Amino acid sequence: MKIIILGAGQVGRTAAYHLAREAANEVTVVDVNDELLRDLQDRLDIRTLVGSGTQPSVLEAAGARDADIFIALTNSDEVNMVACQIAWSLFNKDATRIARIRSADFAKHTKLFSQEDRAFAVDVPISPEQLVTEHVVHLIKYPGALQVLDFADGRIRLVGVKALQGGALVGQQLKQLPTHIEGRDARVAAIYRGGHSIKPEGSTVIEHGDEVFFIAAREDIRLVMNEMQRLEDPVRRVVIAGGGNIGFRLAQTLEVNHQVKLIERDQRRARRVSEQLSNTIVLSGDAADEELLLEENIDSADVFVAVTNAEEANILSAMLAKRLGCHKVMALINRPAYAELMQSGSIDIALSPQQVTIGSLLAHVRRGDVVRVHSLRRGAAEALEVIVHGVQGEGRVIGKRIENIPLPEGTTIAAIARGDQVLIAHHDTVIQRDDHVILFLTDRRHVEAVERLFDVPRRHAR
Repeated sequence: MKIIILGAGQVGRTAAYHLAREAANEVTVVDVNDELLRDLQDRLDIRTLVGSGTQPSVLEAAGARDADIFIALTNSDEVNMVACQIAWSLFNKDATRIARIRSADFAKHTKLFSQEDRAFAVDVPISPEQLVTEHVVHLIKYPGALQVLDFADGRIRLVGVKALQGGALVGQQLKQLPTHIEGRDARVAAIYRGGHSIKPEGSTVIEHGDEVFFIAAREDIRLVMNEMQRLEDPVRRVVIAGGGNIGFRLAQTLEVNHQVKLIERDQRRARRVSEQLSNTIVLSGDAADEELLLEENIDSADVFVAVTNAEEANILSAMLAKRLGCHKVMALINRPAYAELMQSGSIDIALSPQQVTIGSLLAHVRRGDVVRVHSLRRGAAEALEVIVHGVQGEGRVIGKRIENIPLPEGTTIAAIARGDQVLIAHHDTVIQRDDHVILFLTDRRHVEAVERLFDVPRRHAR
């Protein structure tokens, strides 16, 4: 596919990295900063172009006339929307246009982007800030989870959790799981031990420290989590560092059912945020100030979430909160190397806007009718939701038992949404037309092989 990415910031770079790694894609990145582009071109096999995405001549030079996908990911909502409009008006109306929309004010006026009377030619508005907010809310709802991912409109969830002593299944074979959760069903899709993937089989013993990804119906998540670790108490007290887009949205969402405090360094911003929130205590100060955290009883907080615009400040304040006795700390970290280093140390969960966002982009690039993609383990693994099309006798999956489908190594069909039913996949489950199939790939290099299995022509517009 011919893909134009506008913006070489953190999100744009991550998108270019993921999309350029797939041999079939021809990626062009446009940015006004030639240094960023030179660095990107040194690392990836892509084409780059210096210039503004709001200039028709720049878009034409980038190949907008025959681009399949146009992705505007600059830090400016206005630039992204105008660029999409120009690409539609002057060049290729058949391309899929995706725009990063940071402002909640734009996002809540959906008519701006609706097909009928839209003001801007944006097919898919995405908000990394909103996606990160939803990600954190899921983690707070399921204390102890490392990742909680939705499929089939939230009816099926894939959960990553660390197996710890006290979990009912820790030290036992996987085949014991059905007897532990009698009357319910779940599937372990992947196990990582010491950073390496282990194929989950009936004889596999769950060990303390394993990172386990399981899939289950939404209502069964806590039951299965209890198999991997002793369930933690529900989160009540949350402290948020940063009153920007993410911090504000997070407080607004959580204040309904939680005790929330928000710390914002900028006095004017703190005053403005406090006027817009109903039940959140807003404090003006530095979240890395030990005295302030002690005054606000950080040792009695269940979760501390650092989401300021400065990742060093996030790391420092989260580490300090942990040292002062906060039960769990999360920090927004842009650089992948930092995130990996910190999560293996004193920070419980490193939040990466790029990794959370990339799935929304990949769903529109994947071959076949892929409706949802989640990038996992810093992009090494992937989870997909694919709709099965065709008729029996055509293709390689319809009418076949899962055990007879030639899945690539490390690929698991974990669950199926069939109408209103949620089916946890087993070896004798038969795939039917219109099934929503949820797959887990421990090695994303097998994505193309999985796409070919479902044998559906590539769609450029959604």
